[in-house]
Amino acid sequence: MTDAASRESSHDCISRIDLVRGDITRLDVDAIVNAANTTLLGGGGVDGAIHRAAGPQLREVCAALGGCATGDAKITPAFRLPARYVIHTVGPVYRDGAHREPDLLRSCYEKSLALAEENGVNSIAFPAISCGAYGYPIDAAAQIAIDATLRFLADHPLPRRVSFVLLLESDYGVYERLLRDRRRA
Repeated sequence: MTDAASRESSHDCISRIDLVRGDITRLDVDAIVNAANTTLLGGGGVDGAIHRAAGPQLREVCAALGGCATGDAKITPAFRLPARYVIHTVGPVYRDGAHREPDLLRSCYEKSLALAEENGVNSIAFPAISCGAYGYPIDAAAQIAIDATLRFLADHPLPRRVSFVLLLESDYGVYERLLRDRRRA
């Protein structure tokens, strides 16, 4: 089988992606992704919500990891969350898009998906990484998230299901439009 023949088509990959409007800490998936800071010790937004829902053991385990570089990812148990794992990734703080932010954000998705595959994760849920306090424009961030995910899924059987979990209706609308445009292409 050639490389081209072994790759999943774009439409097949899109069928493995869904959108969820709501709270990522309540999802019953194998892994949720935490938009963490470099310390991995909790913070605001999604990061704080995940740490509160998982309980104090998450912070203890994260403290032993020694932090995480921007664009990288690390995995821990999920403790009191419905998920089995939390994959912590550190997105870039957006300045102007000319300071490697797109590459670093893409790396967050690629490294998180690779960790998911290495750990037998069938279903994974991502927040809109770097779009809150880190200021990444949602349109650009969503495009990177979808592109990186589709590229990964084309060559990998796991995860079987990728969910993008958006709290805001406006963010959900951006992802919905981009996926709809991909389905039509």
